[in-house]
Amino acid sequence: MNEDEVLDYEAIDDNRKAEIEIVELNKFILLTFMSVGLYELWWIYKSWKFFKEKDSLDIQPALRAVFAIFFLYSLFEKIKSFANQFGYGTSYSSVFLVVVIFVLNLLARLPHPYWIVGFGAVCCFIPPVNALNYAIKNSGQYTAVDGGYNSRQILIVVLGSIFWILAVIGFMTQTRYD
Repeated sequence: MNEDEVLDYEAIDDNRKAEIEIVELNKFILLTFMSVGLYELWWIYKSWKFFKEKDSLDIQPALRAVFAIFFLYSLFEKIKSFANQFGYGTSYSSVFLVVVIFVLNLLARLPHPYWIVGFGAVCCFIPPVNALNYAIKNSGQYTAVDGGYNSRQILIVVLGSIFWILAVIGFMTQTRYD
């Protein structure tokens, strides 16, 4: 092996893009619904972790996910800014999305069966999820990978299906006896 081959190999390694697993919108919505909204927190955590590594931020992604109501606006703005760098043509109001998420989460405390309106909050995540996916795919810095469903996500779907089947049976039973 000569010296040129070694240098070419090193150049290939330096030019290799980091693989980033993205969550396509339909998968995000399904997992959010099946996890009764908890998957949104996981997505927030993963998004903050991405920006922590990308921008070398001194933040705690887990704490920003736990206290999402205080950090969601800045996350949505960071995503919008990142996506706009690569020509993302769609805009959204981060303030509006965060306010609607907050209100819908409050409405989720309503009595049966009106609490279900709280699931509408997933709609407010659609613009940022699309923007982040677009930015990762078009940045040229990353290789976007959709890894399908991993074992944890399959478990969420299975347990969520059981929960929703039991919830529907409970709704029907309670309605019948009311």
